[in-house]
Amino acid sequence: MSERPWSVLELVRWTTGFFKQHGIDSARLDSEVLLAHVLDCSRMDLYTSFDQPVSQGDRGRFRELVRRRAKERVPLAYLTGVREFWSLPLRVTPDVLVPRPDTETLVRACAGLGPGRVLDVGTGSGCVALALARELPAATLLASDVSPAALALARANAAALELEARIDWRDADLLDGIDGAFDVIVSNPPYIPSAEIERLAPEVQQEPRLALDGGADGLDVIRRLVRGASARLAPGGWLLLEVGAGQADAVEVLLREAGAVELARHADLAGIERVIGGRFA
Repeated sequence: MSERPWSVLELVRWTTGFFKQHGIDSARLDSEVLLAHVLDCSRMDLYTSFDQPVSQGDRGRFRELVRRRAKERVPLAYLTGVREFWSLPLRVTPDVLVPRPDTETLVRACAGLGPGRVLDVGTGSGCVALALARELPAATLLASDVSPAALALARANAAALELEARIDWRDADLLDGIDGAFDVIVSNPPYIPSAEIERLAPEVQQEPRLALDGGADGLDVIRRLVRGASARLAPGGWLLLEVGAGQADAVEVLLREAGAVELARHADLAGIERVIGGRFA
């Protein structure tokens, strides 16, 4: 990008091509999101101002974000600091996983049960707990995480959404130190086999390994949750787990062995069995 005046459209077109050269699949979208972020406007606003020149200062800020996205493969959400989940704008940092549409399957499965008391284990950005707080106004919610930085961010998101009074936040390693009887326990645990992490997209590899690495077969953390769930569930309560593609059968076996009397599978929008549930007597 030279220092001559560049219009919004020229910047979007040039950056789209540059991103494609560097293997960014969503090249046009990423270009527009980053430029809208720099200009403090919406993507729709870009379309109504395509001919407007972009100031040298804004071009400099945009250029640096483009460089980090293409050369360092920093996730888009870490560059903008924001990600939408369940129509909620959430702040995200490298301390937490980037919320994904797949995880909305967990929210739908839980909300469909209409629970009165919910525990969200490994809350990260708080995305699931906050979505459930919005979706279930009468529910009591507790959300836990072993990462103090993640909990601080989740609390900040709750405050920004004026939902801080709805959720009790707890610093805990999975179910350790959690008391009470819950109608539903939900979790998006680490479930990627350790050996596969180095083969993930460069962007995903920049997310917290603690939130990705599920051990040799991807099920280490899931095993711990399944073993401990019945002691923290009210009679008839459900454990709902997000799982990786192809893990549904193995997780169902674990749930049966732990005493689940009913099982349920919930597919994401791509048809992948994304959430596996077990009800305990």
